Amino acid sequence: MSDLDYAAVAAALDAEDPLGPVRARFVGTETSLVYFDGNSLGRPLRSTGARLDAFVREEWGGRLIRAWDESWMALPYALGDELGRVVLGAAPGQTIVGDSTTVLLYKLVRAAFDAQVRADPQRVELVIDRDNFPTDRFVVEGIAAERGGRIRWIDADPARGVDETALCAVLGPQTAVVVLSHVAYRSGFRADGAGLTRAAHEAGAVTLWDLCHSAGAVPVELDAWGADLAVGCTYKYLGGGPGSPAFAYVAQRHQEALTQPIQGWMGAADVFAMGPTYAPGAGMRRFVSGTPPVLAMLPLQESLAVIAEAGVSAIRDKSIALTEFAVRIADDLLAPLGVTVSSPRDPDERGGHVTLSHPAMRAVTARLWAQDVIPDYREPEGLRVGLAPLSTSFAELERGMRAIADALRAEGAVGR
Repeated sequence: MSDLDYAAVAAALDAEDPLGPVRARFVGTETSLVYFDGNSLGRPLRSTGARLDAFVREEWGGRLIRAWDESWMALPYALGDELGRVVLGAAPGQTIVGDSTTVLLYKLVRAAFDAQVRADPQRVELVIDRDNFPTDRFVVEGIAAERGGRIRWIDADPARGVDETALCAVLGPQTAVVVLSHVAYRSGFRADGAGLTRAAHEAGAVTLWDLCHSAGAVPVELDAWGADLAVGCTYKYLGGGPGSPAFAYVAQRHQEALTQPIQGWMGAADVFAMGPTYAPGAGMRRFVSGTPPVLAMLPLQESLAVIAEAGVSAIRDKSIALTEFAVRIADDLLAPLGVTVSSPRDPDERGGHVTLSHPAMRAVTARLWAQDVIPDYREPEGLRVGLAPLSTSFAELERGMRAIADALRAEGAVGR
């Protein structure tokens, strides 16, 4: 099929796309720039600027410190509950928003590990795969060193990810906590949340799911999975903006048993008692530490409203259609140039991005950025085509894929 044929197919897909009109709500979608990095930093909504302006004038400027009592103190919990309802499949009272992904990973993994060791001193092993995101691995390594634990590494197929066979091979009576990513950051492999959680539970372990590359693009059902803990960022598919706070989920059955290690005044039972000793708050309050980042939560409020309106099921349908189109073009236009698709072929096993591999992809990515085509590069040799279903069109995808082919030819990389 020719380039012109793909352009026509893209136009037809856009015309039939029920989420197509939502694209115009995002800043920059009217330009010719091709954005393949929505899986790292989502585009901002046009409504966010007005929301921030109104906040400065009315809530901050008008209500001043009174706004803490009126709404700000409750924001981590109210926004967490909305995130749980719309995106995470979590009942109220189990999710908070605040801190960074790294801090929340540390809090929950450390709390779970300590609880497991208290219940059974033999459970000193932390399980994680070698291809997990660096932050997850670094946090686990630090906790193991700090608490006298051991790491059991999963050597999973990097083109796929952790499946039940790979996980069960390292589980045992000493397993305390299992840390897994729902969607692998490199390959885009989508793990079986329910199945892997069940396997960990059968071994007596607690699971923590990293949802950074799935929340907002891939259906998540934490309560239905029987999940224990989860953490995720909000600046990718959730559109919270650069540095926006992360979220943490703790299943209600675990909340009173876990002691989080960063005690701060906002997590105390009585925030304004100013007492001589710390007493943890009830429920999810005990997992809060410092002052909520109120300003940084506002874009997430805007984005969640749009996600709720669109529906995660429709978003997932669009995500599958986009990634299927990307794979189809890659097979036709890029494979003859030596490119391989390093993401799962089965859409049920694939998240919201497609990784294309070639030895020249680092140079290709740099060339594309200079041309306002913005993918990202991940070692080894991988260019990620990140597709945000609410803001990416099929025509944009088609233009970007042709640009990748042109860049490979310009680099003299064909067949290399």
